[in-house]
Order: sequence, then structure tokens, then C-alpha cells
Amino acid sequence: MLRTQHNAWIHAAATAAALTAGAVLRIDAHEWLVIVLAIMAVWTAEALNTAFEALCDVASPDFHPSVERAKDVAAGAVLISAIGSIVVAILIFGPRLAAAM
Repeated sequence: MLRTQHNAWIHAAATAAALTAGAVLRIDAHEWLVIVLAIMAVWTAEALNTAFEALCDVASPDFHPSVERAKDVAAGAVLISAIGSIVVAILIFGPRLAAAM
């Protein structure tokens, strides 16, 4: 997935940033739990989207509007999980960063 999907590199950078921020800001165990679950949600959605797109390409190598729509919905699931993870990051890291300023 990391070799073929550009967005996986973005997810990897965001994962590294979240783990670094958690360590630097010394978040507690419950906050780590939420961060890890958010990271898992995004990576799981990206992996399923990648697998789904590969299957669609095999099943319908030529353009088909229904396949395109299905791919868009799968990509939307990744976007939803990524937005949710951003909200988690804001809720956990935001107050700590604001207090540090």
C-alpha cells in the first residue's frame, strides 16, 4: 500500500506527527487509546479502499459509471475517518498546545 498509494504517505506522516505529539505532550493512557484507535481507523479504511479499488479494476478494467461511483464512496470512507481523526487530534492536542502558547 505504501508503494502504490500516495495518500498512504500522507497517512504515514500524520501517524508520525500524532505519535510524536502524544509523546512530547505526554498524553495519558486514555488519550493514547483514542489516538491509536483513530490511527487504526484511518489505516484500516485506506487498506480496504486500496483493496476495493484493485478488485474493481480487475472486475471492470474499462470505465463504468457504477464502478467509479463505488470507488468514490470507498474513498469517501477514508475521508470520513481522516476527518474524524483530525477532530480527535484537535480535541486531545488542542488544549495542550493552547496552554503552551
